[in-house]
This record gives sequence, C-alpha cells and structure tokens, in this order.
Amino acid sequence: MDDTVANNPAADESVRSGENVRVGEHYFTADPGASARPRDIFFNIEGQEYDLVAAGGVFSATRLDPGTTVLLKKGPLPTAEVGGNFLDLGCGYGPIAVVLATRAPAAQVWAVDVNARARELTEENARRLKVAERVHVAEPDGVPDGVAFDQIWSNPPIRVGKEELHQLLLRWLPRLAPDGTAWLVVAKHKGADSLQQWLAAQGWQADRHASGSGFRVLKVTRPQAV
Repeated sequence: MDDTVANNPAADESVRSGENVRVGEHYFTADPGASARPRDIFFNIEGQEYDLVAAGGVFSATRLDPGTTVLLKKGPLPTAEVGGNFLDLGCGYGPIAVVLATRAPAAQVWAVDVNARARELTEENARRLKVAERVHVAEPDGVPDGVAFDQIWSNPPIRVGKEELHQLLLRWLPRLAPDGTAWLVVAKHKGADSLQQWLAAQGWQADRHASGSGFRVLKVTRPQAV
C-alpha cells in the first residue's frame, strides 16, 4: 500500500477493492470521483436476506461494514407495529434505511447523506426491496424543518473529525421527538467512550446499550424530567 493510502484511512476501503481513488477523497465527499464499479452486497438480519447494490466512492463499498453489522444485530430493531419517522443519518448505500423500512412497514424512513452517489444507491436499493414509497432519500438540507424523528439510527462518519462530528450530532439530535431515541454505533478505539461522555456533557442521556466486535452501541435520549 502506498504512503498516500496509508495516511488516508478513509480511502483504504476503496483501495482494497481495486478502485482508483483521488488523493484526499473520502466517502463523505459530495460528488465522488472514484470509479463506481457496482457490486452486490449480501447480508442477513434476523433471518431476512438482503441483496443490495453498492459502488466505489461510497462507505464500505465491498461489504456490510462491521459497525453497521453490530448496530443492526445488537440494536433493538423496530417491530412491525411501530410507526413514526425514522432517520438513517449518513445512509451510505442504504443498508440501515432498508432494514428499518422492511422491519417497520408502518414507518416512514428518511435516509440522509451528503454523498450524491450514496443517495442514488439508496434509492435503487429501496426499489429493490419494494420500500421506495416509504424511504425518503435526501441531502441534509432536503429534510423539511418540521419533521421530527421517533428514532435516529447512525454509524456516524468518525473520520470527518471530532469537531465536524459534534456539529453533525448537534444538528440532528435536537430533531428527536420528545420520547425519541437515537442509536449510534462507534468503534471503541475511535472514541466511543469519549463520545458518550461528550453527549452527556451536552445534556443528553447517553447509555451504553451493547458492545461487540470492538464497537459500542449507544442509546441517546433526552434527559428524563425530574
């Protein structure tokens, strides 16, 4: 691996898959220049098989990444009778969004990403799973201001840097409904515990819900009234 890739961990997923990545390009680039090279991604969640399409220039383009796997397998996925508005924050090619939509047919799922290719893939995957009418794909500024979320699910982009990550969460967590819950998955070695402490310092109730494969699943809610 050349020095450019070794010093750019956000690009290593694309390099392993043989893609031509521009120096400095990340999966959270708005308009990725990496070759698309679509490929199918297969995974199983609670007995249901998923066959999605991913492509270069999008986070974890060759597999369901370990963090998202832990979130979907250890987070309390909604049951069929649960409705409301859900948010997949940083949706990538849409694995979280389509799992939520198939699990909760009464819910509306918003899938948000800055990456245009990711949004296109999420739309395609929602059509594949026949949930496109309930998966609303948007860039961050495309979500109507009046929409509050009963659940937020996210494998947040840690590699954007601590300050930008904090700004991301400060933007979206206040859009939780009064009794809403956010489920975040963060690698332990990438600051899961410090993020939990920071969330608490911002006034959120942040609890460790589960751990697995080097990741923490955090449950974030509004503090209980005394």
